[in-house]
Amino acid sequence: MARAEKVAAVAELTERFQTSAGAVLTEYRGLTVAQLGELRQSLGDNATFTVVKNTLTRIAATEAGLAAEIDGLLSGPSAIAFVRGDVVEAAKGLRDFSKANPFLVIKGGVLEGKTMTPDEITKLADLEPRDVLMARLAGAMKASMSGAAATMAALPVQMARLLAALQAKLEAAAPAAETATAETATAEAAPAADAAAATDAAPADNAAPAGEAAAADHAAEA
Repeated sequence: MARAEKVAAVAELTERFQTSAGAVLTEYRGLTVAQLGELRQSLGDNATFTVVKNTLTRIAATEAGLAAEIDGLLSGPSAIAFVRGDVVEAAKGLRDFSKANPFLVIKGGVLEGKTMTPDEITKLADLEPRDVLMARLAGAMKASMSGAAATMAALPVQMARLLAALQAKLEAAAPAAETATAETATAEAAPAADAAAATDAAPADNAAPAGEAAAADHAAEA
């Protein structure tokens, strides 16, 4: 490969590493050209499958800042599935094809900068597709919003019931308060009445001695 071709190949690989959602490295030794075409077709729009040279891939991974994640996977003939769509669907396509064609060996990969083992990629393939997860999330959010709307709608009714109960309580307490006020007024008026009666009786008690004194004075003059 000419130097210019190598530079172009490295630049293309670097760009794919930087713009793809993930990259899964595989070993394809033993697969026919027809089988590789079948694999590309099964991946559809979710990933591209490219046979690469390890030396050029190592340089591209270094330039993309993924040397530590990729370097250990570059042994033997390598091909990379660059994920550009649903990562779950891409992982399912690779897993299912490798089950039917054991010559395709998943060596590992990187997803959003995180290294992934073959087992982690298999577990990723077991997840629900993104559109299914998004539909479930939308359903959960809709249910939550419906519950919140029902709660808000119930607030005026609850407030009306609270005000009615408070009004009834106040009305029930009013007669008792009036009775207590009347009893207090009567109790306060009783001592005043007793004092007035005592004051009125006092001159009658003193009238007898004054009359007796006037009679004695009259007798002395006679």
